[in-house]
Amino acid sequence: MKHSRLAAAMSLLAAGAVVLSGCEVPHTSTAYASVVVDCAGKPAISASGSTAQANAMKRFVSAYGKSCPGHTLNYTANGSGAGITDFLAGKSDFAGSDTPLGDDQRDAATKRCGGAPAWNLPVVFGPLAVTYNLPVDFLVLDAQTIAGIFNGSITRWDDPAISALNASMPSEDIHVVYRSDKSGSTANFQAYLAAAAAGTWTQGTGKEFKGGVGTPAKGNDGTSAMVKNTEGAITYNELSFAMDEGLYAAEIKTPASRKSRRPVRIGTDSVGKTIAGAKFVGKGNDLVLDLSSFYNPTNDDVYPIVLATYEIVCSKYPDPAVGAAVKAALQATLGPGQIDLDKHGYIPLPPDLQARVSSAVDAIS
Repeated sequence: MKHSRLAAAMSLLAAGAVVLSGCEVPHTSTAYASVVVDCAGKPAISASGSTAQANAMKRFVSAYGKSCPGHTLNYTANGSGAGITDFLAGKSDFAGSDTPLGDDQRDAATKRCGGAPAWNLPVVFGPLAVTYNLPVDFLVLDAQTIAGIFNGSITRWDDPAISALNASMPSEDIHVVYRSDKSGSTANFQAYLAAAAAGTWTQGTGKEFKGGVGTPAKGNDGTSAMVKNTEGAITYNELSFAMDEGLYAAEIKTPASRKSRRPVRIGTDSVGKTIAGAKFVGKGNDLVLDLSSFYNPTNDDVYPIVLATYEIVCSKYPDPAVGAAVKAALQATLGPGQIDLDKHGYIPLPPDLQARVSSAVDAIS
């Protein structure tokens, strides 16, 4: 059946949803999943950045509005690079990014925050699906073939390297679609290729696509729409956008799954096991994660391409009213905002990670 593999992934995600019961606290505080939302501060705040988290952010914004009536958060999904630029320039109150601040941005962030350090706070995980448009509903790829496709060394779907992983492939040209904007999705995708296909992907990493081939499109929404409308196309999307467009999603063969001869599908279990390998490398409440363990899993049922999406905030805001509102918005994000994210192409924070991030959010002033 058309799109059956992606439908299966959607079912796997939905099957893992857990709805936690909560209780209401009188007046302006709401407790949910051990998170209390203290509604205070500026009535309207703004943020911008990651398109990968845009669909999750819709739920976060809704959770904030319901927890704190009369308070609003406006989020502009303009890409991780643009979001950080806006934040550093003081045009937004926090940034959404699929990569943490770079060392070269730390001084600018401290200046923007009135002398206080900025913190990177992970709020949700998103699997990156390798999506395609072909007259087949089953495609297996590994890191080497993905790298070859995106650096232009593999140009046809019936290339022997792809055919070796699949029963039959159409005799068609490959049309690569990549992000035109500075993107955390691109940064995570290229980090995966550099780690898992080092001998094939030598183009480098970072937020700008460096494969040197293909057609650009802006945002996860732009790349997913272009693939949907282009026969033979392939790209990388945060899973929720693939779900929105009904795109096919490739199954990934890792070195571990190659031994068992079972490629890995996106699902709550496979991505949940990926997240379990995340390690904190930031100091104190700057909760930067090391995701390097994701890319070459040693277990055969671990999906290897997953990004962590951060909110980049001031630890102390020059305007206390802004700080109080940002704190409340992120409390709502970490509490009711996490409900059913796995039905919408994301993986909510595990309880231990949620508790760690919540502690940092509570320290924002």
